[in-house]
Amino acid sequence: MFTVLLILLILDAIILTVVVLLQAGQGGGLAAMGGGASTESFFGGRQAVTILTKLSWWCGGIFLGLSLILAGISARPSTQRSVLDQGLGEQAPPPAPIPLQGQPTGVVPFDTGR
Repeated sequence: MFTVLLILLILDAIILTVVVLLQAGQGGGLAAMGGGASTESFFGGRQAVTILTKLSWWCGGIFLGLSLILAGISARPSTQRSVLDQGLGEQAPPPAPIPLQGQPTGVVPFDTGR
C-alpha cells in the first residue's frame, strides 16, 4: 500500500512539474515591483482560467493529500520488528561457568615457593 501511494506521489510530482513549467508567466513579478509597477501587475490581473491552471490546482491538491496520507502511514508503529529487536528481547541468561577438573571451586592454589 505504501509503495503504491509513493509511486502515485512521484507520478503526480512529475505531472505537476510539467504543468507548471508549461504555463505562461504573468509578467512583471518581483522584477516589476521596484520600477513603479501598477497594482494590477503587483497583485496580478484577472486572467482566464485555462486547463493548465485547473490541472495545476488538481495536481497540487492530490500531491498534498498523498503526502499527508503517506506521512500518517509512516508515523504509525508497525507490528513487525527487526531481527535485532527480537533477538534482544528473547535473550537467555548466560550459563554458569563450569569448574575445572581436579580443583575445588572457590579455592585458588597458592605457591609458597618451597
